[in-house]
Amino acid sequence: MTVGGVIAYRALFNWTRPSIFIGTLLVGPLFQLLFFAYLGRQLQVADDRFYIVGNAVLTATLACVFGGTLAVGNERRYGTLGHVLLSPRSRTVVFLGRALPYAGNGLFIAVVTLGVSSALLGLRIPAAAVPGLLLSMAVGSLACAFFGLTLGALGLRFRDVWVISNVAVALLLLLTGVNVPSGSLPGWMVTVGQFLPITHAAEAARRLAGGSGLSAAAPELGREALVGVGYAILAALLLKIFETESRRTASLDTL
Repeated sequence: MTVGGVIAYRALFNWTRPSIFIGTLLVGPLFQLLFFAYLGRQLQVADDRFYIVGNAVLTATLACVFGGTLAVGNERRYGTLGHVLLSPRSRTVVFLGRALPYAGNGLFIAVVTLGVSSALLGLRIPAAAVPGLLLSMAVGSLACAFFGLTLGALGLRFRDVWVISNVAVALLLLLTGVNVPSGSLPGWMVTVGQFLPITHAAEAARRLAGGSGLSAAAPELGREALVGVGYAILAALLLKIFETESRRTASLDTL
């Protein structure tokens, strides 16, 4: 499961030059965080910790959503989906295993972004909070990767998976409360955000960075884990349904 996910990750993201990885997944998200942090200072909506920690967790979405989406969508796009389906292994296990490398990638990005932005903007994080922060980012990244895999399952029906992933990233930016306190959002946005990845992980990370113990963040971490499990189950169901239907109509590899 893990080995197959790593091989698929290497095939999808063949980083021939470190500058591509650094520019795309490290520098870009860092500048996004700095933009919202300085905007928040001007608007005086919340303090630096709110924006730095929330956006650091959010940076995992770039790798997790696009990676999870393309992990399935590109199999169809490049005509290799038939080989996967002919494998004697469970397709559910194969595809769910692909979420793990993207989650690890997202965790790495979140950790680097949080460390660099904290140094640049002068945010002090208690040493005791570091293990809990790592756990929050890991749970959030994994939930986000399964969310991306769910979107990837839609790639078996829609031709342009880029539209799906771009819209999803924009929705996570708007609805998860990482840049606007949930109390300032319309009620329907808050309700939708409760069912999206990152929302609860960001809140747990903020509590930990503020000096609260792991027990105070545990409820939010539990909710984030439930969201991740829910998307993993949904991804597995959609992949099974679309595979069965596409076999019946002979449309699985049609572009």
